Amino acid sequence: MPRPPIRVVLADDERMVRTALRAILSAEPGLEVVGEAATGAEAVSVVRELRPDVVLMDVRMPEADGIRATEQILATLDEPPRIVVVTTFENDSYVYDALRAGAAGFLLKRSDADTLVQAVRLVARTDSLLFPSAVRTLATEHARRAPVPPAWVGRLTGRESEVLRHMAAGLTNAEIARRMDVGPATVKSHVAAVLAKTGTRDRTQAVIAAYEAGFLNTR
Repeated sequence: MPRPPIRVVLADDERMVRTALRAILSAEPGLEVVGEAATGAEAVSVVRELRPDVVLMDVRMPEADGIRATEQILATLDEPPRIVVVTTFENDSYVYDALRAGAAGFLLKRSDADTLVQAVRLVARTDSLLFPSAVRTLATEHARRAPVPPAWVGRLTGRESEVLRHMAAGLTNAEIARRMDVGPATVKSHVAAVLAKTGTRDRTQAVIAAYEAGFLNTR
């Protein structure tokens, strides 16, 4: 039985950008653009109504920027979509704040069509971190280092610490299982424990928290 299409909402205050994104995504099998928004407030409303799988969210928009819109969507929906913030500048502090707020990753506006499509499919269908090297670079530039490591660092088991490092490298659960020579269910359990102990909702937030705690070397 074929998978249902990945349903996407585009949120950007520039009509030309939305038109270009729609043209690229609509040409791909298994992807469906179901809605658009021109402001942050409109993005929240459209997402609540349409319940897409993925949102491409411009980080800077009127009437609530992408960060605030991301926070509102994640706080008010039981099963929120995966949100990818779209930006002009890859070292933008706004992007880092969006990742801390719960965005699954970010994408540059100058990315080519293949990268765009890959990003949408990746965040919708896998448990891998989107563009881990880019997240590492952002963390190096913007991580708010805690003067004292948070208590959760000492509560991680050896296996959980190893899993967190693999998550930061962008490995999926299946890849981590092969690397650690354990079953996928075991990895899934470790990931759940990492999220619980770090107080984060997903892999991206957990990795950001790890950089800010000094748990991951950003040098």
